[in-house]
Amino acid sequence: MQRRNFIQKSLVLLAASTAIPALSTTSAKASPAQPVFKLNYAPHEGMFKNNAGADFIDQIKFMHDQGFRAVEDNGLLKRSVAEQEKIGSTLAQLGMTMGVFVVDGGDNWKISLTTGQQDFKDLFLKTCKTSVEVAKRVNAKWATVVPGFFERKLPMGIQTANVIDALRRGSDIFEPAGLIMVLEPLSDTPELFLRNSDQSFAVCKAVKSPSCKILYDIYHMQRNEGDIINNIDKCWDEIAYIQIGDNPGRKEPTTGEVNYKNIFKHLYEKGYKGVMGMEHGNSKEGKDGEMAVIKAYREVDTY
Repeated sequence: MQRRNFIQKSLVLLAASTAIPALSTTSAKASPAQPVFKLNYAPHEGMFKNNAGADFIDQIKFMHDQGFRAVEDNGLLKRSVAEQEKIGSTLAQLGMTMGVFVVDGGDNWKISLTTGQQDFKDLFLKTCKTSVEVAKRVNAKWATVVPGFFERKLPMGIQTANVIDALRRGSDIFEPAGLIMVLEPLSDTPELFLRNSDQSFAVCKAVKSPSCKILYDIYHMQRNEGDIINNIDKCWDEIAYIQIGDNPGRKEPTTGEVNYKNIFKHLYEKGYKGVMGMEHGNSKEGKDGEMAVIKAYREVDTY
């Protein structure tokens, strides 16, 4: 009887000792990685900071776990070399792509290539050279260029020629490095020179370089011209990059008037393999708001 009782007690203790760690392991286990999206959406720093923490590297890892395979970093040029290299190594380890960063020579909307002024052109070309070095550290392939403001003292044709000349010189720097400048027509202010997709298309055709293409930002183009799918098709040969934002509000898809499900389906069926920059805010604050962004992309990424 004593031996039997000992065995029974031992079995009970063994069961208890194995059950407790199993429970604690389950409760501490991280959520499983989510499926990869059909299109290559790219969040930016801060979009998931409440869930991932303040550190950008941790945010990139969180993005990866949620199924994203690209990231944007407009302010990449302003980061230290050490930060750039750390971002680059993290992306390489995770198999992720760096989307656009901005060729930023300062207040680049006002420092305008439309003027033809040599000092503006020199600053632009200097920043292009810096951008090539930065791109190498993160394996970036695209860099955003905004030509600047209208120069109202000059005829439109002269301004356009000045922009084309500067972009050709920038392309001479980017082509050997395999870096593509993507021109972004914007809706922020009517003072900007580049406003529409057809205008951007004409400039790219005139530059005649594989390193000068269009960044088609759906939010800005919805505001400036509409007819999104038709205009994408008309400019397709010169579009190298796409960005996202619903209108009004510039928040995630499903929060405004743009039918992103149809647009994404159209891009998918056309065989678009590039990055889709999530250049918008979150419609709701906090952790729940961040998860709502991911849920919205899951809803429109079905086709």
